[in-house]
Amino acid sequence: MTDADGSLLLRTPHELLAALRAQEAGSHVRVALDAMGGDLAPVETVKGALAVAGEHLSLVLVGRRAVLEPLVAGAPHVEIVPADDVISSSEEPAKAVRGRPDSSIVVAARLVADGQADALVSAGSTGAVLAASLLYVRRLKGVSRPAICQLMPSMPLPIVFLDMGANADVRPEHLRQFAVMGQAFATEVLGLERPTVGLLSIGEEPTKGNQLVIEAHRLIAADEQINFYGNVEGRDLMNRKVDIVVADGFTGNVAVKVTEGTARAILGAIKGAVTGSTRAKLGAALMKPHLQRIRAALDPEEYGGAYLLGMNRPVVIAHGNSRARGIGNAVLAAARAVTSGLLPTIAARLGADGSDEPPTGAV
Repeated sequence: MTDADGSLLLRTPHELLAALRAQEAGSHVRVALDAMGGDLAPVETVKGALAVAGEHLSLVLVGRRAVLEPLVAGAPHVEIVPADDVISSSEEPAKAVRGRPDSSIVVAARLVADGQADALVSAGSTGAVLAASLLYVRRLKGVSRPAICQLMPSMPLPIVFLDMGANADVRPEHLRQFAVMGQAFATEVLGLERPTVGLLSIGEEPTKGNQLVIEAHRLIAADEQINFYGNVEGRDLMNRKVDIVVADGFTGNVAVKVTEGTARAILGAIKGAVTGSTRAKLGAALMKPHLQRIRAALDPEEYGGAYLLGMNRPVVIAHGNSRARGIGNAVLAAARAVTSGLLPTIAARLGADGSDEPPTGAV
């Protein structure tokens, strides 16, 4: 759904992705997809790629050619670039990325860095995606730390959350930059006008929280380009008090995973309730549209994955257990970032900031 000037308004992820497909019609996007990354790769990865590839969205599948060719079976708009090595989630990310140049994630990142693809998508090791992106895709000027930004389950609509794991240890200035990038994401990718930013803390008062949060609150409140609501608490996340929530990567990773687990439990309870009897099934049939919207708002796979904000090109990290639907949604999310004003907006707002600090990953 769009507003009067045609910008995208977030409703449900399903409606969002349908709108993205329509918006891509005016341009061509080429996405490099790590076909070997993820628990269900390469079968589900290829299925997801084939489901979304088209005239305006082509994919470069990076991985073992002998394995991928039978799955692709000559499908149009899909190309294979060989990479015989795969980095597992049990390996030390930075060491593996530097020492294994023929791994699928490294080859995919190089394609993006060299301009042979517009965006990178992987469901592989988050640490390896982060390391490869920093080494090859690199950060936008002014960005001190990239942040993992995810649409988190919330009611009635998902909420933008960052950082959820790229930086376990941060300084107050980093949280201010996260707020700027999160607001740019909500505006340019989701089409939300004047989205509100909240800082995750243990109380709403500016004096509540540890020293990091108290100082970050002061910096964010003083930045006139940020529409700052103030502190929000954990109980506010699923009630969507604000559009964007900012936290350090350690706290954010814990918060997002607790919320996702809660959402899955709620969806499971609803499914059990509506299939428990004939009367319940009849009632569920009458409520089907409403139940579908609840599922869309709470199901993490609807969103495809998380954006690594602050890079020179869009990078999307899909869930490690993504099936074809999740992979396809991740590719569409990456394509939307390419055609939106996300990167120019972040660059304009943070171009005079930053230093060359490496992140300290919590994932």
